[in-house]
Amino acid sequence: MIGLVVNPVAGVGGPAGLAGSDGADVQRRAQARGARSRVQERTAATLGVLAQRHPGLVVVTAAGAMGADAVRAAGLTPSVVHAAAALTVTTGADASRAVAAVAAAGATLILVAGGDGTLRDAAAGLGAAAFTTQEESAVPAADGLDRGLPASSLLSCEHRPAVLGIPCGVKMYSPVFAVSPRAAGALAADWVAEGGLPTADREVLDVDEAAMRRARVDPQLFGMLRVPYRVGRTQARKAATPASEAAAVAAAARGVVAAMQSGVRYLLGPGGTTAEIARQLGLEKSPLGVDVVLDGAIVRREASESELLAEVGAGPAQAVVTVIGGQGFLLGRGNQQLSAAVLRALGDDPLIAVAPEQKLLDLAGRPLLVDTGDPDLDARLAGHIRVITGTASTSLYAVAAPETLPI
Repeated sequence: MIGLVVNPVAGVGGPAGLAGSDGADVQRRAQARGARSRVQERTAATLGVLAQRHPGLVVVTAAGAMGADAVRAAGLTPSVVHAAAALTVTTGADASRAVAAVAAAGATLILVAGGDGTLRDAAAGLGAAAFTTQEESAVPAADGLDRGLPASSLLSCEHRPAVLGIPCGVKMYSPVFAVSPRAAGALAADWVAEGGLPTADREVLDVDEAAMRRARVDPQLFGMLRVPYRVGRTQARKAATPASEAAAVAAAARGVVAAMQSGVRYLLGPGGTTAEIARQLGLEKSPLGVDVVLDGAIVRREASESELLAEVGAGPAQAVVTVIGGQGFLLGRGNQQLSAAVLRALGDDPLIAVAPEQKLLDLAGRPLLVDTGDPDLDARLAGHIRVITGTASTSLYAVAAPETLPI
């Protein structure tokens, strides 16, 4: 049985340049900046694939915008097992209770539409983040993450339902998401057809958004979820750039700085490599925002989608983006301010891609990914892109839209 829980405001902070969507105040600020969540349309893409393969399927879900509306719109049948106190203003606690109710109703795979914060709420709802602490020793941080959990928390998820994230948030560090909404639908359809799929215990990672806005990007582990896994359909965990690659990052950044032209606005997306570009220019970049640089000065910091459109309209511009290590995303993960509208306004050559060569090698031939939410634009951006990898070196690398990959 398939379950569905939707966070109705997931990702609303992305286009607004707020580096996340956690908290009612952030959501109000995002809406005041004209941002809107794309969660319903991305959930519809997932359910469309599921409905095509299994018409008439009953989906266990929450009422209204937390799931039932999307299920009905897809032509499927909702079995509503939870209703939030206020369906128009839901909270993380509502998501946790909804996931718990869907699990109690017998769902074996729960689709959760949101970002890292929503999946963290899902883990809490399943008890995956409510741990007994018989062992108090900390989990070794061999991967550089401050896990923040006792060793006893890393227990098998085999007795809980499987969970799969529909990517609708801003950050999405966690390896619990499908690579695209359609890929989530295909995995769910396979789950129904085959009576289950191979699963793996995967980490639920999240960052403190308030600390992140103060330049502290420190992902922590908040639980484990059992996730259906198929190569090419399930998102890898974001990999940090090791300190040993600092020289390679600096060289790639120098390559971009050397190519910058007078009078051109450069929209510096988030990432360690773009931060190094700013450092070499003598500038301090916002940690996860998109900053606009013109003639060696930041003219707009942490710009929203509408502010970027205004900057692009003022003269020649290009967006500078880097590769998310381990995942391969260029667009659609953490840089939603660089929206389809902004990218179209940038013209025929909208992107400067930069990454150390090792990040490309670590993808083992998998393409770079662009997920703007506009299938036609994603198809236009697909093909190959020249990635600046050093002071005087580039690599021509394949680009694909997750929605066009075989499912």
